[in-house]
Amino acid sequence: MSDTVYFIAFPYLALFAALGGGLYRYYKHRFTYSSVSSQLLENRMLFWGSVPWHYGIILILLAHIVPLVATPFWIWLHADPTRILLLEVIGSAMGFLAILGMAALILRRLFSLKPRHATSIMDWVLLIDLAFQIALGFYITLYYRWGSSWYLFTATPWIRSLAALNPRVDFVNELPPVVQLHFVNGFLVIALIPFTRLGHLFTVPVTYLWRPFQVFIWSRKKNGYNETGGIYGK
Repeated sequence: MSDTVYFIAFPYLALFAALGGGLYRYYKHRFTYSSVSSQLLENRMLFWGSVPWHYGIILILLAHIVPLVATPFWIWLHADPTRILLLEVIGSAMGFLAILGMAALILRRLFSLKPRHATSIMDWVLLIDLAFQIALGFYITLYYRWGSSWYLFTATPWIRSLAALNPRVDFVNELPPVVQLHFVNGFLVIALIPFTRLGHLFTVPVTYLWRPFQVFIWSRKKNGYNETGGIYGK
């Protein structure tokens, strides 16, 4: 019964929440789709947190997605022991990079006054859950080696069975509990997307490439007189 709840019911509920919540927010509160940047409040520590977090997590996500959409290529990568070892090393390094970035982002919001006051409850929920998820993944990388290989024959067919509306829990129900928790919590992160600042993932600014230039104008006092100026930019 628990396998059905965790590996069938919960993933579908999470996807329904993400899709339904995302559509509702788009049509009712479209202009809230933003990362709600706090860069103007504090920039230095944000840089040291945001940059390693994004570089690390993007490559980690690619390593989870490629086996689903390009399985023959992933199998080819694992046909050579050297390539497998290289994938393990890169995955471990990116996981560690993401952990460092997330730690810096959490510390920034804890100890930097302005960002802390601008942090909502849902921001904290998101930060804690993301930190938990990446920590689980890093733990699995260290103690359940060659995950890029066994992922191909466990999580990949399980996720495909969910997409085909023919869920197969037998691919994952014998995995270690920490791995199962990592899978389930991944769907929890998906469910949180439309209710947090992660919603900006769906607002890729492709129109930036062809939109006309904007004119930025400022006004400031210099030697007692108002001075105006402008600059062209996207």
